[in-house]
Amino acid sequence: METSSKGLLTQVTQFWNLLDDLAESDPECYEKFIQQQLKEGKQLCAAPEPQLCLQTRILKPKEKILFINLCQWTRIPAPQSATHPVPLTVGKPEDTTEISDAYTVIDVAYNPDVLQAAEKNQVNKNQLIQMAMKCIEEQFQFTLSHSYHITKFRIKGSIQRMKQNLMGIQTDSIDLREKMRRELTLGQIRSSTMSNPDHFPQLLLPKDQVSGKAVCLIEEISSTEIQVEIKIPAYELKIVHDHNEKPLKTELKVELPGINSVSLCDLSVSEDDLLIEVSEKYRLHLNLPKPIDTEMTTAKFIKENSTLIITMPLV
Repeated sequence: METSSKGLLTQVTQFWNLLDDLAESDPECYEKFIQQQLKEGKQLCAAPEPQLCLQTRILKPKEKILFINLCQWTRIPAPQSATHPVPLTVGKPEDTTEISDAYTVIDVAYNPDVLQAAEKNQVNKNQLIQMAMKCIEEQFQFTLSHSYHITKFRIKGSIQRMKQNLMGIQTDSIDLREKMRRELTLGQIRSSTMSNPDHFPQLLLPKDQVSGKAVCLIEEISSTEIQVEIKIPAYELKIVHDHNEKPLKTELKVELPGINSVSLCDLSVSEDDLLIEVSEKYRLHLNLPKPIDTEMTTAKFIKENSTLIITMPLV
């Protein structure tokens, strides 16, 4: 131990001597070096920030409401290119019991650039969310519902709790680069067990499906297990008024070619948004223009033209 300490002290002394020499011989280069170290240190110490919150359900091992906080965090490395893995980190589940309900909260963090790119395109965002949900399923051996909706609030629980959860994951981190060496495709994530909760699961973008544009980063993600392209169906959304031009209800008409049974449709409606998922072929998430009465909402499926009509009275 004493020899090791002396060796470390020698290395530190040599490093400081090099910095002193650099400051004298090339002050400009020294200034750039110090500024770069300060910048990297600031990023390393920065706390995660909430971006959006999802609500879904844990189906197994025990059915429960699940909130997923998607956060941006500069400590999570950005992909080096479109062909490199997309890192994320998943916090530990936290169970909460309130007077009227019990639910679980899980925090997931991406690099800010990844989340900002996904915000520009709904398809990108959907696939980013699905990626997070698959990682949660594998890491904690959960089975999640495929239906979810984005809540009005950006985070479930306190920001302080989220920071402690995510930042606590890396308190004993030794070398971030060591954690980045393991590259997992989505298929590998599904078939492997993530026994270490503090590493970064990574999804590798297939080279034959990568474009040169950074905004396509998440949109291009694929695997051998997910080969069906989920499409956004054609739809018409309108508000129906009475004879006095008072808004009465919101009506949504969705065209679902190739679907011949309402049993294939999964519909979730809240006061301000709506989600339709159809047999891994279609997915439509909409923010509604006006609050609706969920208890009075009705839906009917017309087989002749494969059209789903949803009528939502306004509150």
